[in-house]
Order: sequence, then structure tokens, then C-alpha cells
Amino acid sequence: MLDFISELKWRGLIHDMTHGVEEHLKSGMVRAYIGFDPTAPSLTIGNYVQIMLLTFLQKAGHQPVVLMGGATGRIGDPSGKDKERDLKSFEELDRNTAHQEAQVKKLLDFDPSTPNHAIVLNNYAFYEKMNVLEFLRDVGKYLTVNYMLSKESVKRRIESESGISYTEFSYQLLQGFDFVLLHRNHGVTLQMGGSDQYGNIISGVELARKIDDVKVHAVTTPLLTKADGTKFGKSEAGNIWLDPSLTSPYKFYQFWLNADDIDLPKFLRYFSFKNQEEIESLEANETPQNIKRIFGEEITRRVHGEEAYNAVQAVSKLLFDPNADAATLRSLDAATLAEVADEIPSPKVSKDNFSGTVNLLDFLSEMTGILSSRSDAKRAVQSNMISVNKRKITDLAATVSTADLLHGKFMMVESGKKNKYLVQIN
Repeated sequence: MLDFISELKWRGLIHDMTHGVEEHLKSGMVRAYIGFDPTAPSLTIGNYVQIMLLTFLQKAGHQPVVLMGGATGRIGDPSGKDKERDLKSFEELDRNTAHQEAQVKKLLDFDPSTPNHAIVLNNYAFYEKMNVLEFLRDVGKYLTVNYMLSKESVKRRIESESGISYTEFSYQLLQGFDFVLLHRNHGVTLQMGGSDQYGNIISGVELARKIDDVKVHAVTTPLLTKADGTKFGKSEAGNIWLDPSLTSPYKFYQFWLNADDIDLPKFLRYFSFKNQEEIESLEANETPQNIKRIFGEEITRRVHGEEAYNAVQAVSKLLFDPNADAATLRSLDAATLAEVADEIPSPKVSKDNFSGTVNLLDFLSEMTGILSSRSDAKRAVQSNMISVNKRKITDLAATVSTADLLHGKFMMVESGKKNKYLVQIN
């Protein structure tokens, strides 16, 4: 059984914690929660840091509570934002909430036979029947404006050009009262989150003390950035999503393989289930590229599953292994081939122009532009440089047809050892 705080310390996952939290966690099974903002269509790798926190908590014998922000998402959290959020429609928030909840249920143990099985709640249920007068009377009177203004997220926004609306200013009251209600109704005594949430979390600790005269606790993680200072979980293309339709398993895997070596210690400690001894052994005995492959396999299998990881390996073999053959290519389903099309040049040909049998030289030059002219295509074939679907073509009179299409849409063409194309017939 893990010691939760000791585990977080060696992994570098503690930024702040309230006095007495270590003793509290040693007193028996503790229920602890983290809130998730449903303003995005999916959880990101940044959110996964907090899921890992709940995972380590569960492995230490405590009970994780996932709080979906169905209510707070309607308000907008000013933390870490330099201007007012655009409010999402209720329909969009509800869709996002349902999708994120389904994602979380794949990543934590929700089996009711597990004594400390995870619980998921939605704070919209806390407030849907509460009117504004109740809220102001029962909650608002317990925190002074001076106290609320002292929070870093609020101070920064007040000093910014855009300022802060009363809507976002009130966010910390809602999040703070969440903690009160979770303690009151579900026995939750610990809230966790990123360090940018510390002000909101401490507001909850304060409200619990003032309203119900109880002591509850807080733990926050450091703000997560990469070695180059950019926001963690971002790539040049944008967020790294946990939803495979937004970030494909192949791109997810490649994100870790292409990571800066300097970030590897942080990634291993935040996201690997390997213990301290195993991680330190990896760092001492393996090259950074091998570590990336080992870690990339671990996290891709966990987030996307065995089948998706096998498809990732098939794509990698197809693109980078000179021994990849027709069997490798034909083992890929249409969705995986679409991922390949995102990685290599993918000329598009209208199905109206590809309705029968087409001369290969015309196909390579006029139809796809893979080669600049028919004479260049002829020379490439004569030089034994052209392959179609991993089959070498040496006949100048060769043709291609719909029978060559994979899944009725794709055809892989190679010109030499390095130039790969996945033609799409649309």
C-alpha cells in the first residue's frame, strides 16, 4: 500500500498542502475530490495529471471522488485566464460533462466491489434548486470581499485591461461551497487540484470552517510546464486530447517519443506507474529514446487500450521500418490508414476520375502529382523505384484500378526508399 503524500513528494507532485494533511491521511480511508471543468469537449493530458493524482490516492487505499463541474462550468473559472471566458451553451456543457465522465470511468476503478471504488458526482445537482437569495444568505456572507480580492487569480484579473465580471468573481464561492456540501453529504475531507486552484480550494477550507465548524484539507500540484516554458499538454498542433477522435493514438504516442529529453524525468514521475526504484533504474541504464519508447507504450496502452497501441505500432512499422510488407499495410483498418494520411503526403483524387483502370504513368504524374511528368514517372519505374501497396512495379504498361484500393479509398505509393504517399480517392 502506498503512502500517498510520500508518493507525491518523490514524484514532484506537491506544490502546497494544508497543515495536518499527512496525519489526516494516516487516520483511515479518506475521501478526496478533484473538480473537472466541462468547457472543453474532452479531457486533455493536462487533466490527466489530476487523474493520476486520484489514481495514486486510490492505490494508497483512499477513495477518489470526481466532481464534474456542471454548475461551475456555467460560470467560468478566472484562474489562469487573462480575460473573461466565452460562456458555453448549457447543451454544450452537458454534452462535454457526459463525455468527460465517460472518459474518467475508463481511467479509475469504479467497480462497486472495490472498497475504495471511485465516485463521480456533478455539482449542478447541488445548485439547480437553490435560488440566489439562499446562496447570498447561506454562503456569500461568510467570505469578505477583501478575502476574495486577495486571491491571486482575482488580483491578476482586476489589474488586467479586461477586468473581471461579477460572474467570474463569484466562482470561488461556488467552488468553495462545493467542498462544504461534499463534506456535509459525502464525507469528503480533502480537495486536490493544480496550484492555480489553490485560492479556490482554500476558500472551500475557509467556508467549511466558518459554516460547519469542520477542518478539511487541501493538496495542490505544481503548475505544469515543459522545458521550453510552454504549457504542458500542448503541441504545435494544439492540445493533446485523451479522446482518440481529437488526438489519434498515433499522435498521442508520437508526442511522448518526440518529447524533449529534459522533460523525461517529469513525465515519468507524473504519469508512469513504475515505482521510484524502477524509474531511477531506467534513467541510469537506458538511453532517452529507449525510455521514451518504454514510457510511450505504457501510457498509450493505459489511455487508449491494447488494440489502439497495436495499431500505433503497425503505423510506425509501415512508416519507418524498411521491412514492412503488404501484410503490414493490409492489416490496418480505414481509421488507422486515415492517421497515416495525416503523417505523409496524401494526394486526393476524385472518384469520378478513377472509375476504372488507369495507366500507372498517368496516375503518378497527371492524376496525383507524385512525379512531375510522365517521363519522370517512366524513368522511376524503369529504375525500379515505384511500389504500389508494397508491391514493386517494373512494367511500364502497368495499370492501377479500384481493385487496388484499400478499404475502397486508399492506395499507398512509394517512390524510392524515402518518399511515401497515401493516395485518397474521394
